[in-house]
Amino acid sequence: MVESLEPVIEKHPEYRKAKILERIIEPERIILFRVPWMDDQGNVHVNRGFRIEANSAIGPHKGGLRFHASVNLGILKFLAFEQVFKNALTTLPMGGGKGGSDFDPKGKSDNEVMRFCQSFMSELFRHIGPNTDITAGDIGVGGREIGFLFGPYRRLRDEFTGVLTGKGLNWGGSLIRPEATGYGAVYFASEMLATRNETLEGKTCLVSGSGNVAQYTIEKLLDLGGKAMTISDSSGYIYDEEGIDRKKLAYIIELKNVRRGRVKEYADKFNSAVYTAVDPKLDYNPLWNHKADCAFPSATLNEINTKDAQNLLKNGVHVVSEGANMPTTPNGVQVFLDKGILFGPGKAANAGGVAVSGLEMAQNSMRYSWTREEVDDRLRLIMKSIHSACVEAAERFNTPGNYVNGANIAGFLKVADAMMDQGLV
Repeated sequence: MVESLEPVIEKHPEYRKAKILERIIEPERIILFRVPWMDDQGNVHVNRGFRIEANSAIGPHKGGLRFHASVNLGILKFLAFEQVFKNALTTLPMGGGKGGSDFDPKGKSDNEVMRFCQSFMSELFRHIGPNTDITAGDIGVGGREIGFLFGPYRRLRDEFTGVLTGKGLNWGGSLIRPEATGYGAVYFASEMLATRNETLEGKTCLVSGSGNVAQYTIEKLLDLGGKAMTISDSSGYIYDEEGIDRKKLAYIIELKNVRRGRVKEYADKFNSAVYTAVDPKLDYNPLWNHKADCAFPSATLNEINTKDAQNLLKNGVHVVSEGANMPTTPNGVQVFLDKGILFGPGKAANAGGVAVSGLEMAQNSMRYSWTREEVDDRLRLIMKSIHSACVEAAERFNTPGNYVNGANIAGFLKVADAMMDQGLV
């Protein structure tokens, strides 16, 4: 990030004098608390809860909650820092934040998840609000968890406000919200391809993950004529050379969202698919070692390392659009940049999710719901605007075609200028 901003700081010495970068790096507020809860057997457990309120120069803090065993303060501080610039790119008035817990909902009953969420919110409710800090889902926090979090918030504050996004449609949610991150990543890839007079029509694509981001990446690829051939989870991945059509996608959605099954079952049902289990001995991910035109990493942090990046290039991939948060390691990113392929970094390519969260906030404020078509049109225009901002910033600071620099610079400039306007706070 700092390397990307060097030419900006050189051109704007006022940022250096005001210590803008140093102030952005340090969160405005860090909240850490314990979360005691009881399982179905009556055993007491204690987890840690976190909320990082990183920057509110352009609007209230906005960012997801992550429930996963890997969650710690360092990871969340980094993700909150990234969220500041992602939110700035959306053109919506949202600051950045992130939060969560080292609680893992996987394998827990609905009642156990509910009890944990109630305990978690019994502390968090003091620190969030529609004009202060708006939370949302992330890894391990889907519609079920959002409902279990909103219920105690509403009871404790005695108010119905848009303090959480990703809500159910019949109680304040927005159409397209579950689809938004995946749709946005595909829209961003389409915009990148347009700069080379290409489209997604007929393109073969590798997609990792099997949650909302992956599912709706595949759906939008089908809409635009692309062909997805892979999905994955923590147990392994499937490769379907015939491609994942709408019938197969419907099966994936039912498998993962309703039955909470494993992707291996897909290969058991469809003869065209081959399942490969995770091999911890490998220093690369075989999912990224298939011939394709495009890659959409949509699973988790650091899922593409240097060798994976090299394998993707070797197999003909020339478009990478990140649906997950920072799925490519820094060395892997450098491999893509050195080759000059179309690489959409997460803070730009996966900003569709938080963009529609912002649209949900707007609908909540108006007590009004837009149609599916209206939200999708707004999302597409926002992704087009994000792409244009990245291109213009990269060209302005002499790194044309570098979306990493473009996204970092465009997001930073918006936040930095707001901080300068507001003085030393």
